[in-house]
Formats: sequence, structure tokens, C-alpha cells
Amino acid sequence: MATASENRMTEGSIAGKITRFAIPLFLGNLFQQLYNTADTLIVGRLLGDSALAAVSSSGSLLFLLVGFFGGLSMGAGVVISQFFGAKDDLHLRRAVHTNLMLSVLVGIFLTVFGVLMAPQILIWMDTPENVLGPASEYVRVYFAGVISMVMYNACMGIMQAVGDSRHPLYYLIISSCSNIVLDIVFIRFFRMSVGGAAFATVLSQMFSVILCLIRLFRADTACKIRVRELKIDREMLIKIIRYGLPSAMQNSVIALANVVVQSNINYFGEAAMAGCGAYAKIEGFSFLPVTCFTAAITTFVGQNLGAGLRDRVKKGAASGVITAMLLAELIGLVIFIAAPVLISAFATGAEAIAFGIQKSRVSALFFLLCAASHCLSAVLRGAGRANVPMLITLASWCVIRVTILKIFVPITQTIDIVNWVYPITWSISTLALIIYILRVDWLTIADKKPAAEE
Repeated sequence: MATASENRMTEGSIAGKITRFAIPLFLGNLFQQLYNTADTLIVGRLLGDSALAAVSSSGSLLFLLVGFFGGLSMGAGVVISQFFGAKDDLHLRRAVHTNLMLSVLVGIFLTVFGVLMAPQILIWMDTPENVLGPASEYVRVYFAGVISMVMYNACMGIMQAVGDSRHPLYYLIISSCSNIVLDIVFIRFFRMSVGGAAFATVLSQMFSVILCLIRLFRADTACKIRVRELKIDREMLIKIIRYGLPSAMQNSVIALANVVVQSNINYFGEAAMAGCGAYAKIEGFSFLPVTCFTAAITTFVGQNLGAGLRDRVKKGAASGVITAMLLAELIGLVIFIAAPVLISAFATGAEAIAFGIQKSRVSALFFLLCAASHCLSAVLRGAGRANVPMLITLASWCVIRVTILKIFVPITQTIDIVNWVYPITWSISTLALIIYILRVDWLTIADKKPAAEE
């Protein structure tokens, strides 16, 4: 791992530090997005729209079950970045090893729960009968190897928290290329169905986590993994949970709301599922600038608040949020214009393509609002105030979103409400976050005292 001075975001040009951190992260997220996109593109082209619908309808369920730990990883990243900024190596080591052990336990739980319960949850989501079998197969194979994804996210979070966004990029390039090759081999040459696509993803994720672990075992910094220190430190676990639980709950409840959204899409049939699924993959690419600046902002705020640099935090947060909004809106304009070509790359049926284009034309022009919500939430998470974005996004993206769907979809009997519910709730959450940041002193870490030594 690079030296601490090379990774610290508490020194040097603010824009330069954020950009140098965000660019490798952007490329890494780009290759990570290729995981799901390769599955979707190859499955749609080689197996048809029914198989595409099966893979697409599984996305919300997968995020529902995995998103909780993703939120805990965010909390661990904030803790690690603050200790790194404060140059507190003792507590940084404890946070790293506690996070890794926690990821192992969560990975085992998700494997058992996902394999056993996923088919039943798909039934509760009103998945059409002709899609249920392939979707269950895809999800079960995916969760059989989900521990590799959980472990990778933990390792990546550790590296990013200390400012290293390059090595996760290298490992993702390798695993993403492996995923594409394995997709083609399993589906085209071995004649496997959607389970082959899931198996390819699992194997590729295993490659990435092995590379991450090798890097951390060989590191010459406080982030080095030492087998004798791999244990759950009670005080550090409490700190990680306190910072991460709000984001974990937020991810899970939002994912649950998205399951409700997916259920409403399923109501309109296989073509709607395939078309909206194709749009979801395009949207995933469009949000990559948001994702990379979100992580960069959280790390920047955490490190600089840990070092007590309040003015630097304000300048960096403003720079990151504005840049992400501009990039997201520019990409939204491109998607709005090129929607027919982009959707046709994934879906083959005319009706499915029409659904995808309709969804694109509604959401794309409002991407700047989604970017604002994510990045403002990242600022508050970096300051250890994850409760605020949790409450705001749960109210707007879950309660209001689900209420709108439950009331208006049965009345209108059209998919227009499903398409418009996202821009509406993005607007509400952005406004609420802006009001909070302008009216409250969020530039003080509420819990500065590190976990007590044993």
C-alpha cells in the first residue's frame, strides 16, 4: 500500500486531492458496473428477454440483502478515515481487523439466508411464473458465493478510507475482464442458463477479494492484516455500528422500497421488466460520477475532520458536490438523447425497448438531484452524522415513494407513476438535506474520543 503521506487528503490542493482519489474510483466503479452489465447484455442477447427479465428482477432483492452490510462498511470507512487523519495507528488497526471479522460473519449469514429465502421473497415480489424459476436459480447461485463480495467491499473500504483508490481499480479491472470471459464461456460454450452468469460473477469476485487480501497482508502501514489481531474488538465494533448502522438501515429500507417499485414494474409484465431492467443498467453507468465523488467526499470529510481542519472540509465538500451534480446532469442529457440506441443494446423486443425509452426520458433530466442527495449525504456521513441522511432518505425515498405508488398506480393503471416517483422523491430529499446543512453546525465530530484501550 502507498505510504501515508501519499494518501493523506489533509494536505495539498483540495480539488487535486479529491480528483486524484475520485478518478481511479470512477474507473473502478466503471469496471464493477461491468459485472452486472455483462450479465445483462450477454443474457439478453444469448438467452432472450425472459432470461433478461429474470436477471433484472433479481437486482432489487440482491441489494436488499447485501445493502445492510454495505452500510456497515461505510461506517467502518468513516471510523478508519478519522483515525487515519488523526494519525492514531493503534485504533486504526483495531478498526481494520474488527471490520474484516465482521464481514466474515455477515458473509456467512447472507449465504445461508439468501440461498434459503430468496425464492420465497421473489414470490412475494409478484415475479411472473415464467420468470420465477430462472430468477431463483440466478439468486441462489449468487448468494452461494456472496461472502466474496462482502469481503471485497470490506477490503476496498479499508483502502479507500486511507486514500488508496488505485489498487481497488487494478483488482476490479482483472475481475471484470474475467467476469466477461466466464459469462461467454459458461453461457455460449457450456450452454448454461442464467445460473452460469451468476457463477461467472461469483468466481470473478473471488479473484478480486484474493488480490485485496494479498495486498493488505503485505502492506507496510497500520492497515496491514495480522492474523493474531483478527478479532472483534468490542469498543471498536460499537463505534463502527454507531457510525454504520444508520447507513445500513438506510440501504436496507431503501432497497425494500425498491423491491416494492420492482413489484409494481412486475405488475405490467415481462416486457416492462426487461425494458426497465435495461434502463437500470444504463442508469448504473450514469451514476458512476456520483458514486465516486460520494466515496471521495466521505473520505475527505472524515480525514480532515479527524485532523481538525474545518475550513478545508467546507471547501472540499462544496467542490465535490458541485462537480458531481454537473457531471451527472451532463450524462443525463446524453442518455435522454441516445435512449433508443442505448436501450436497444440490452433489450430485443419492441415493447421492452419502448418501456426502457419511456423510463429513460422521464428520469435522465433529473440526475443532478440524485447526485445532490447522495453527495450531501456523504458529507454528513463523513462527519459522523449518518442519522440525518438516513431519516431524510427513509422519509422521502421510502415512505413517500411507496405511498405514491400504492395510491396512484391502482388508480392510473399505467407505468408513468413508477417512472416519475424517482425524480419527485429526489427533489424532496435534496431540499431537506440543504436545509439541514445550512441551519445546523455539522462540522464537529460528535464522538471525538477514540475507543478505550483494553
